[in-house]
Amino acid sequence: MLPICYTCDMETRKYPIGIQDFVKLREDGYVYVDKTAYVYQLAQEANPFFLSRPRRFGKSLLLSTLKAYFEGKRALFSEIAGQPALAIAGLEQEWLEYPVLHIDFNTGNYHKAEELDSVLNAHLARFEEKWGSKSAETNFSMRFMGVIERA
Repeated sequence: MLPICYTCDMETRKYPIGIQDFVKLREDGYVYVDKTAYVYQLAQEANPFFLSRPRRFGKSLLLSTLKAYFEGKRALFSEIAGQPALAIAGLEQEWLEYPVLHIDFNTGNYHKAEELDSVLNAHLARFEEKWGSKSAETNFSMRFMGVIERA
């Protein structure tokens, strides 16, 4: 299925320049080229994927869309804010909710290892608040493994 560009009433629709958050894009009525049929197909494959695209080519928005899908946020894919339902709304029947560990590295400037450590620690602390932690998990790899198992 090819993407459909919902551009009706262009005078009142906003272009999503710099918008990387699928939730914001849908709730605030931005123009969106519907690629959700591909998101559904990607999710059904059950194979690992390496997403390689040039900078400013939509990787963050794609990951945000996948996050909303796996969190079972059906309403975002249905008719919303005067926009028609997206393709995935007609494809997905179950809308199950899965644990999602989303790590955004866009927020840091990683010139020093301590900066990366700080960002990883912040993400892990957020995950551990949600899914718990164990005192024996003393380094990043053990903490990640523990969070993934509990999630």
